[in-house]
Amino acid sequence: VIGVVIGKTDVRSFPDRKNIGTERYTFSFTIRDSPSYFINVQSWGREEYIRSLSESFRVGDCVTIENPLIQSKEAEREEKFNPVTPSAYKLLLSENHSVVKTSSCYDTDTRLLSLLHLPVKDPQDYYSLGDIVANGQSLHGRVLNVLAAVMAVSE
Repeated sequence: VIGVVIGKTDVRSFPDRKNIGTERYTFSFTIRDSPSYFINVQSWGREEYIRSLSESFRVGDCVTIENPLIQSKEAEREEKFNPVTPSAYKLLLSENHSVVKTSSCYDTDTRLLSLLHLPVKDPQDYYSLGDIVANGQSLHGRVLNVLAAVMAVSE
């Protein structure tokens, strides 16, 4: 699978239920290869492997994923922590079988770069900041998708 990384989480650790006293590490990212299709990728493993893999690319890089495990996703649980994707599946990376290679999108396919700027939500399924300001009371307590742009970053 070849795609551009459009999102990425930080590395996290959890107690390993199989090996008491040790921890398993994970991080996930989302790749996109067309305007309509993107998929979440999750990796679990030893701290060294996960940290090294996470540091090997960033959002905006193109990646080639070889030998991922394809697994059905549990929508309600998984989409709390990852972007909602149009696919019923997710990709799992295994330290022993999977390989992630990074490359410049210019070297791979310049069309992938344009995918970085497309929203992942249906254009009819979000509120603008103006909508929220104007209708704030009636929206109280609801979960909303927001489409906004960062105008400035400062201390």
